[in-house]
Amino acid sequence: VQLQASGGGLVQAGGSLRLSCAASGRTFSRYDMGWFRQAPGKEREFVAAITWNGGITYYVDSVKGRFTISRDNAKNTVYLQMNSLKPEDTAVYYCAADRGYNGGSYYYTGRYDVWGQGTQVTVSS
Repeated sequence: VQLQASGGGLVQAGGSLRLSCAASGRTFSRYDMGWFRQAPGKEREFVAAITWNGGITYYVDSVKGRFTISRDNAKNTVYLQMNSLKPEDTAVYYCAADRGYNGGSYYYTGRYDVWGQGTQVTVSS
């Protein structure tokens, strides 16, 4: 499977963006998916995750109530709707797939074994 993230850009504080992550292949619907972000000089951090059927979602506390992860298995795509953006949300955002090989917490980068290339999100104050 290959992942292609898109939808990043420059937005003012309080604005919104929707990130998309398109997956190749016919087995996307089997995978749990996650979004992570990495700001300059910082480690990659968990943002949100969604189970294979969309039944359960997880969020880091700092984005709860502002971000929504969703997926459309018919389109092989996972989304991250980001509202009420803050300057501290500025980062490169990565989508990732968990094909079930690694295990561990949904919050843990090591659970995910396929990563997209990242899309830059910049929030100006």
